[in-house]
Amino acid sequence: MANFELKEAFDDNGNRLSPVLNEGKKNYLIDIDGTICDDIPNEEPERMVTVVPYPDALRIINKWYDEGHHIVFFTSRTDVHKDITNEWLVRNGFKYHGLLLNKPRGGNYHWIDNHIVRATRYRGKFTDLVSELREVEVFED
Repeated sequence: MANFELKEAFDDNGNRLSPVLNEGKKNYLIDIDGTICDDIPNEEPERMVTVVPYPDALRIINKWYDEGHHIVFFTSRTDVHKDITNEWLVRNGFKYHGLLLNKPRGGNYHWIDNHIVRATRYRGKFTDLVSELREVEVFED
């Protein structure tokens, strides 16, 4: 397992804040169904065992892991699917640090956080990421 380091953070008054990743490192939260393999609904767990991963997803995610980024799969699969999912990820060669289950179903996610959040919608091809300017929703000043 690749290491990732957190560094201490402090506000302007010297109060401790939540730790942050080292410069240039990212926390990748990656969906599973429809993103790294075909979309398998929770109601058909038998298909979760045999679904084939997307080769480009496996290659890019493992590259990010090897570069020292923190890889966590964040899925709508439930606690019932935890063992099936972990076994599938390992059997197919995914390198990762964690698995978060029970993501709300239905899409249209809006994440509010005090840390920088970037979202990338998967549209059928995993590649290295590129920077582009896009419109985002923000809190009013």
